[in-house]
Amino acid sequence: MSQQEQWKSKLGFILAAAGSAIGLGAIWKFPYVAGTSGGGAFFLVFLLFTLLLGYPLLVGEFVIGRRSQSDAITTYKKLAPNTLWHITGKIGVFSCFLVLSFYSVIGGWIILYLIKASTGSLNGLSQAEYGQLFGIIIADPVSTLLGQLVFLLITIIVVAKGIQQGIEKASKIMMPALFILFIILVIRSLSLNGAMEGVKFLLVPDFTEMTSESILFALGQAFFSLSLGVSVMVTYSSYLPKTQDLPKSALSIVIMNLLIALLAGLAIFPGVFSFGLEVDAGPVLIFSVLPAVFTQMPFGIVFFIAFLVLFLFAALTSAFSMIEIAVSALTKNTNENRKKYTWIIGGLIFIVGIPSCLSYGVMADFKIVDKTFFDLVDFAVSNVLMPLGALAISIFVTTKVSKTGLLEELQQGSKVGKVFFNIWFYLLKYVTPIAITVVFLDVLGALEWIVSFIK
Repeated sequence: MSQQEQWKSKLGFILAAAGSAIGLGAIWKFPYVAGTSGGGAFFLVFLLFTLLLGYPLLVGEFVIGRRSQSDAITTYKKLAPNTLWHITGKIGVFSCFLVLSFYSVIGGWIILYLIKASTGSLNGLSQAEYGQLFGIIIADPVSTLLGQLVFLLITIIVVAKGIQQGIEKASKIMMPALFILFIILVIRSLSLNGAMEGVKFLLVPDFTEMTSESILFALGQAFFSLSLGVSVMVTYSSYLPKTQDLPKSALSIVIMNLLIALLAGLAIFPGVFSFGLEVDAGPVLIFSVLPAVFTQMPFGIVFFIAFLVLFLFAALTSAFSMIEIAVSALTKNTNENRKKYTWIIGGLIFIVGIPSCLSYGVMADFKIVDKTFFDLVDFAVSNVLMPLGALAISIFVTTKVSKTGLLEELQQGSKVGKVFFNIWFYLLKYVTPIAITVVFLDVLGALEWIVSFIK
């Protein structure tokens, strides 16, 4: 049988895991959610939730992944044999499969925009014209399907090469490049007239703009932006040696994720304020507002291409992990038949993603419970499967693995003491599940009913 794979270096693991976390959540979703939810106040609440709730769950996934040294499904079978907990791993694999089916659609949009920007097709348009162009692009069935296919082909080729030669090697190139490009964009954005208004919007909390809905958005974003609840981090940590410092690695990933969210805000909001555009544009902020910002700068199209490249890198590093969790489950963490399974899974994801890809074109009128296929899959994964998975993992770690076993695993490669352990365990066992339940009830519309009933 093939030998189990492992990360080649500590840095490689951290960059790959950070790449999984730093995807559309940090670069696409965070800016538009912050723009519609209070700016600086939202960022502060998001930061606190990430540290107090996201970090403990991330450490929890790392602990059970490395302890089992197995794929996402086998992990739960090993640590809780003869129980139904392995369903948690299956939900994670299924969730990642569904996520990538619509995630790859957005990846395709990025590629299409890169092509248009590189050929000069995005020069000199007004914001309204950029909005119209975005509508035309996503409604074209041929180009969007080709874009989705190209995005998936890149993902498949990298993952098929394995952990060290594929995911780790690509992450070591893409993640540093992403940070460098972001710093260049932030410097350029901050040099604009009126840029400080955008900085103030992002960094100076104004709690009069915060609502209970904004707080719940920040809570959901804290989990979504770290790829938690789908056992991706369980899978990645299963390739770790016992010498890796899990708490420190998790903290590095959380800090990198928060830093990217901050850089995304600093790259976007100063320009939006400088040119008097709408800060609360919503999901189309990246595709219709940003081009209008960049093309009004000297050499702006060059900076916009740089932004699209880093956006593509972030999307790809997340996509690697989504296919890897399924490949790992089939290969049992070895290289045996890896290429075959990667191509099969990638092909199936493309087929399942076709309705999502066509949701803004020929299938725009096909709706289920008033949602397009794209929106329905997004809602099902982001608002139902991921919270359920996160809740299950937090309960599993704190009830199915002994406290002695957890402490032992944490202290391998780390010098954490009992104080850290007790705080981490308390947050994961009590605080995190309550927070996840609140978000889940709000999503289902039950929270408002419960509050009104209590009143």
